[in-house]
Amino acid sequence: MLEDAEPGVGTSADAARIGACATRTIQIRDLGQMRYGEALKIQKDLVEQRKLGLIPDQLLFVEHPHVITQGRNGRAENLLASEGALRSAGIEFYPTNRGGDITYHGPGQIVGYPIVDLREWKRDVVAYVRTIEQAITEALAEFGIAGGRVPGCTGVWVDGRKVAAIGVHISRWVTSHGFALNHTTDLRYFQYIVPCGLTKPVTSMQELGSGSSREQVLAALTTSFARQFQRQPSYDQPSRDHEGASVSYTETYS
Repeated sequence: MLEDAEPGVGTSADAARIGACATRTIQIRDLGQMRYGEALKIQKDLVEQRKLGLIPDQLLFVEHPHVITQGRNGRAENLLASEGALRSAGIEFYPTNRGGDITYHGPGQIVGYPIVDLREWKRDVVAYVRTIEQAITEALAEFGIAGGRVPGCTGVWVDGRKVAAIGVHISRWVTSHGFALNHTTDLRYFQYIVPCGLTKPVTSMQELGSGSSREQVLAALTTSFARQFQRQPSYDQPSRDHEGASVSYTETYS
């Protein structure tokens, strides 16, 4: 999960950065529906800009067409269909450099890609993943869903079923990849994989009784992420290269 990181987790410099977090911005971009490869290019571009300090932290939201991605530690046996069978079902396949094993993305799923410089939050990979879990759990609570953790397993779970998967990549303390929250996802597509290498069931917000819209869930996720990472969400006009939704207000969290 961690690549090219710098030493010094928990240093006094980290404490100073954390103290300044409440004044920092996270830019929210809704990319809408976009193929995985195209979104990956945008991620890589924004990561390089973030490393250079040219942009603030980012939180990208996107919905992918059917695609299966495999983390660099993924095992081939967790893909339960041949490439030909995937093509016949209209499913793309991508190997990636994120942590974790194999997962599915598709319509009705809310994918989030935080691009965060952990040097300006805290240089702690485990704390970062746990904070993503907490942000998703808080957002689910807005819709009456009691999510939580399962010991030894990453992600967010409801009664032993995974509702959100997490897989991240970190290079020079700047994060990429992120999470996938099953909103109105057709769960039958998980039959092609062993999700995240775990023989545990998956679920969705819809299956759990939520009739929430995508816009409502994005708003709840934005609020919880801003609160957990102590950032000001900023909704700016999208550039020509990176389209996204724009909203006309800013909130501050302390």
